[in-house]
Amino acid sequence: MITTLRESKARLSELVERASRGEDVLITVRGRPKARLTRAAPSEAAPLGNAWARQLRALQRAHGTAHPRLRVERILAEDREDRM
Repeated sequence: MITTLRESKARLSELVERASRGEDVLITVRGRPKARLTRAAPSEAAPLGNAWARQLRALQRAHGTAHPRLRVERILAEDREDRM
């Protein structure tokens, strides 16, 4: 599928869904190709929060700073609440 930048802004959710199903979406500006939406590889689709949480747990274990009642999931939830 080929779409303009202006049209893709208005229909981004739909275009991302189409790309996730395997359809390539080519985005043009003034008739020239500028970007392409494609399906993400399985490793790219993994939530970034999980990697961050694993890294935090490893650092806590390595430095002995882990608090038994303070879980990474709680820290993330509180961080998200602070952003709202």
